[in-house]
Formats: sequence, structure tokens, C-alpha cells
Amino acid sequence: MKQKIQTALLSVYDKAQLDDIAHMLHRRGIRIIATGGTADALAALGIPFRRVEELTGYPSILDGRVKTLHPAIFGGLLARREETHLRQIGEHRIPLIDLVVVDLYPFEETVRHTTDEAEIIEKIDIGGIALIRAAAKNFHYVAVIPSREDYPTLRDILQIHDATTTLEMRKTLAAKAFRISSQYDALIARYLEGVLSVDTDAFWSECAFPPSEQATPLRYGENPHQRATFFGRLYEIVHQLHGKPLSYNNLLDIDAAMGIMADLGAEQPAFAVIKHTNPCGVARRATIHEAWKAALAGDPVSAFGGILISNRPVDLPLAEQIDAQFYEVLIAPSFEADALSLLQRRKKRILLRYSRLPTPTHLVRSCVEGVLCQTPDTYIFDRSGVEIVTQRAPDEHEWRDMELADLCVKHLKSNAIAIVKDDQLIGMGCGQPSRIDACKQAIDKAHRYGFDTSGAVLASDAFFPFDDCVRLAHQAGIRTIVQPGGSIRDKDSIDFCNAHDMSMVFTHHRHFRH
Repeated sequence: MKQKIQTALLSVYDKAQLDDIAHMLHRRGIRIIATGGTADALAALGIPFRRVEELTGYPSILDGRVKTLHPAIFGGLLARREETHLRQIGEHRIPLIDLVVVDLYPFEETVRHTTDEAEIIEKIDIGGIALIRAAAKNFHYVAVIPSREDYPTLRDILQIHDATTTLEMRKTLAAKAFRISSQYDALIARYLEGVLSVDTDAFWSECAFPPSEQATPLRYGENPHQRATFFGRLYEIVHQLHGKPLSYNNLLDIDAAMGIMADLGAEQPAFAVIKHTNPCGVARRATIHEAWKAALAGDPVSAFGGILISNRPVDLPLAEQIDAQFYEVLIAPSFEADALSLLQRRKKRILLRYSRLPTPTHLVRSCVEGVLCQTPDTYIFDRSGVEIVTQRAPDEHEWRDMELADLCVKHLKSNAIAIVKDDQLIGMGCGQPSRIDACKQAIDKAHRYGFDTSGAVLASDAFFPFDDCVRLAHQAGIRTIVQPGGSIRDKDSIDFCNAHDMSMVFTHHRHFRH
């Protein structure tokens, strides 16, 4: 059942993107009802609206604690579009509301930054939660946008779907709304129980027991005979546009793909191909089309059935190139309409749009009847902070390739070697029992796919215990090496480099990934 949006209620704490949303609603001729600070922001923008007080006949009272809690608001949200309810709505002159946009008070953020109980309690959102729950309950008729993270979905509804929602859309948004509501309530409970606080020790307790994350049962785990569930808030940053439900292995690969793209940044068009959580193709180019071709060329065999990620929108020419490749998941910041239409022809193909890339504060994994928790490896190669340990210094071109090589090796499983040339990952070795095996694998792979390793840069995720990898690199024509350093036999590697006019740089930062 389709529902045209005619009236929207806006009540948002964060006004950062309000102007964009409000102007889009206004251009569509949608009537806007607004609360408190949201109304003030709309007035400053010159957007027509009605204040909640005009409908309820009551001002905002008790220092803003009571604004929307009134039949004139909740009647319009909860009314079923059937004769009995519509008659009562008409009798009391209550406007029907088709869309609710809410951004809750930042309770968790407040707890993180202050111990002032009065300030924290005031950041417990009552009206916003009530609006979210009421709209979600009545999803047969009302669409709810329960967080600013869902603004991209609202933009799609307004632009692509002509401000019209389907029952499936509204039901999906309702599920998200109740998930947010449950997480929000759980955070408050944890605070009142004394578990959630600004105390740094709370970090460790929350690693093992994240606050009421949404549980999503998966088809199975890594293998069909294993059961699995995902706990988390993936859909706060990712919107699935097409394809089958995400699997356990999909999620692991998506995490790896988004992790390396977060490090690659957005300054230059970049594309990455992930297989079994390891980047097998990475490239930066002047255009995203060139980046895709270079990333695929890095290992076209492993790319089969892999995870693809772009840091630029997918247009039709790029979609046409990608469409010829078999892959599981394609992730991008956006898709042009004709590109999306083409890519959606294959039913099982998963298409994901991200609103932002994740920045995890901790990493958790099970271990020996318990859990291990650590902060993430956030080191990014910085030329000013490394040490040139050889007589020959890298040239400008090598410095740039060195930065990408160290970034790629950071995202490979140990023992790991990455070979980069001309802003392209051309060889990689990972998960090997010895570093020399990883080095041989990386060089062999580069040569197997037709790459000339002369003048390339080699990165190692940990120090070289002997000079054997340096000798292999020299035989392959590699002239520059970046590694953490720290071996008692570092001098052997340095001496070999000096004897063969090679440059070596120590980062003093290891990138082990077990």
C-alpha cells in the first residue's frame, strides 16, 4: 500500500542537515509541523511551518520537557486510515501526519563528556522517543526517520519515489526505529546502574558487552552447519539498496572493505577489491573508472566473487564495467539512478550505499572462554614521522607509493607483504607462517599478472628477522622498502640496501593482524 507524504512532523536535536531536508519537503509541497528549536531553525531558513503549540493549544512547558505529548499530535500519528478513526480525527480537527523525522537528544555523548547528573538526565529524550514509537507502531500509514543517519533514505523517498512510501519501506524504517529506541533505553539503564560513565575503565566493560546492540539472526555462520547472529548498528551508516540478506562472511568482508576505504580517504578517487577480508586489489587514479580498472588488474582471479568498494558515486559507465564482473557486494557513497537500474538486474547481487565510513573505538573477539578487547590500529603513514635508515633516500614518487604500500599491508593478515607501484597494489602475500613465504608469494603474484616490479615499493607489516626478504626484493628490481624495524639484525638488511643502492624506511609501527 503506497502512501503519499502530505504532512511531516520535524523534531531534531542536531540541526546540521535540517536546511537540506526542510527545503526538499517544502519544494514537494509537504506541510511541516515543527517543535521548539527545530521550529526556530526553520523560521531562520524562511521555510513555512506550523508550530506544535498551534495544534495543541499549549505552550512548551516545564523547561521544554513537555511539547509534543498531546492528543492533537499523537492522534495524527496513531490514527488508522479507516472510517472510525478518521471520523474521530475529523471531530477533533486533528491533522493526519504521514512522516516523522526525529534526531534524539545525545544521551550517550553527554555521559561521555560530563559527570553532572542533572545535565545527563535532561538529555534523556522523552518526546522524541514517544514520536518514534508512535510512528513506528502505525507503519501501515506513517513513515519514520528515527535518526539523522537515515536522511539519505528520506532524500531517496522524496527525490526518487516522488515523496511516496510503500508498506515495505515503512515497515523497514519502523524496525529501525524500534531498534534505536531499545538501544537508547538500554544506554539509560546502563547509566542508572552505574555501568555507563565517563570513567575510562568503562571502555573495557563495554568491549565485551556492547549496550543492547540490535540482534540480527543470520542464515548461518562461516559454514552452513554453524548458527550466527549479528549484533550492531550497521544500518546506521549503510543502506542496502538491493540483493539478498547479508551473511556472516559478507559482513566480515564489508567490515574489511570499509576499513581500508576509511584509511584511503576521499581526496582522490580510489577503488578496492576484498577477498576473504584481505585487499587483493587497491588503486588510486585521476578518475574512479581508472581506479576500478587498476584495482581489478591487481588480481582479477581473486576478485571473482569478491567485495568491491568505491569512494566515488557509481555512474552508468562505471556500472557497465563492473556489471561484467561476478561479485558478492558493491559498496559506494551513492549510485546514479540509471547505474542502479542496471546493477539491480541480478537479483542476488548486494548493493550498499554508505553515509559514512566506520571509526571503531574498540575491537572485540572471543578467546579461551572469554573475550579480547583492544583499541584499533589507527596508525597512518606520515613521512615526517618515519626514519630513513639507508644512504639512499626515497624519491617523491616512491614516497607516495610507500604511503599506499604501508596502508595496504596494514589491512592484510600476518605475515604480510604488499608491493605497490604507481599508486596500485600489484602484489600481496598474507597469512603465511613465515615472512619469506609472504614475500615470495607477493612477488610471484605480481609477476604472474604481468606486472614489472622494477622500481616498486615493498611494505612489511613487521620487521625482517633476516635480510632474506630484502635480497628477494632486490632480485625483483624493488628499490624501496618500508617496514617497522626493531629486529636485532636490522643492520643486516640496512647494509644490504646500502650495498645495492636501495632505500629503506622504518615507521616504528607494526601492523600485525592475526
